[in-house]
Order: sequence, then structure tokens, then C-alpha cells
Amino acid sequence: MDDEVVIDVQHVGMEFNLNQEKTDNLKEYIIKAIKKELRFQSFWALKDISFQVKKGEKIGFIGLNGAGKSTLLKIIAQVMKPTKGSVKVKGSLAPLLALGAGFDLNYTGAENIFLNGSLLGHSKSYMNKKFDEIVEFSEIGEFIDVPVKNYSSGMKSRLAFSIATSVDPDILILDEVLSVGDASFQQKSKERMRNIMRGDTSLLFVSHSVEQVRDLCDKAIWLDHGNIVNTGEVNEICDQYLEFVHRK
Repeated sequence: MDDEVVIDVQHVGMEFNLNQEKTDNLKEYIIKAIKKELRFQSFWALKDISFQVKKGEKIGFIGLNGAGKSTLLKIIAQVMKPTKGSVKVKGSLAPLLALGAGFDLNYTGAENIFLNGSLLGHSKSYMNKKFDEIVEFSEIGEFIDVPVKNYSSGMKSRLAFSIATSVDPDILILDEVLSVGDASFQQKSKERMRNIMRGDTSLLFVSHSVEQVRDLCDKAIWLDHGNIVNTGEVNEICDQYLEFVHRK
């Protein structure tokens, strides 16, 4: 790990407008919107968030539901644009935020390997080289030539994880994806993550499992209601968070 900053988050805020009016159908919603009769309540999911990630750092984000963890990762992954502030990213980025979100259910597993590979910015020749490795790791077997719409949720998740982790990115973003599959596959997934992170790959990791955060990360950021409560060495911050949870 060196002092090169690969992610710079400065004063990020994210506002959502919550509809307070109940509408029974789309037509009624549109009419009320045109007449400006809809009332919205402003909700700030993130409030003035600032931090930096250096090359090779492994940072875990912890906090209760609604703390803003997943929203923050989506902004860093450029899936969402913040209402305020800025995010600068240096290097290639591989986000695993919603496994299988890019699948076409009418395509086979094999076809989706190439489709997802292209969405991640990889050439067909690169995916050809990785194809057998992806199929073997996903444990899909003969179902690789079956339309994904016939897959179980576990099969889709395993295939998506295998595709996404076939890369060697500068920055890896994980949001609750190590709970994929059974216990054996989860262990295999953790080993693959460790292999990816042995180099200078930086990690941003969200999990409700404090033990997973301790296992994979060297630093932690504790979020609560859109604010950073504390940041620092992973075990110290996790201990503080668990003490807070037990008091609640």
C-alpha cells in the first residue's frame, strides 16, 4: 500500500424526495404532478461525507439499515450522481452491487457471460479466455446452455459473481455479495476475493457481517443516518459499533 489516492470523496450529500401522497394509479399520479398537487418530503441519505482511499487500502463500511452505506457505494461506482459534493476515481473499477442485474433472462448462461463481460468493458477475446474458468467456478455445469430465466436465484448469483470476479481491477466494490450460494461456495468466494486483493487492489466493502469486515478489511468507516460516526483501524471501529448496537 502506498500514499497514492485512488478515491477522493469530498462533501458528498444525497437527497431523495419521498412522495407523501398515496395515488391509486399512474394516471392519478401524473394528473397530480401536472397540477403540482403532489407533496414531497426531502430526505438526505448522505450528509457531507468526505474521505479518501489510498491504493491498496481495504475499507469496510458498517452501520445499521438506512445508514447510507449502499447509496454511498453506488455514487462511487457512478451508478448514482450525488446531489452535492464530488467523487474522483483513479484506475479501473469493478462494482459488484447487484449480482445478475445485467442478465438478459432469455439468453443462456453462456451468452450472458459475453453480455456481462461487454458491460464490464471486456473484449470478446478476453471473455473467451476466461470462459471455462467462469463456468467451472460458478458450478453451473451443463446448465450453462440453458436460458437464465430457468435458473434458481442462487445459480444466477453464482454465475454473476464468477463473471464479475474474473477481472483484476484497481478498485473492487462489494455490497453484500459474499453471502452468495451455500457455505462451500461462500468460502470459495472469500478465497477468490483474497487472491484478487493480494496485489494493490483497493477494496470498498459493505456487509452486515462485522466478522467479514474484520476478515477482509484493514480500515472501517461507521455510518449512521447518512453521517460518518467514526473511521479508523478495522477492529477498533467494529468494536465501537458493536458496543453501540448492544446498547440499543
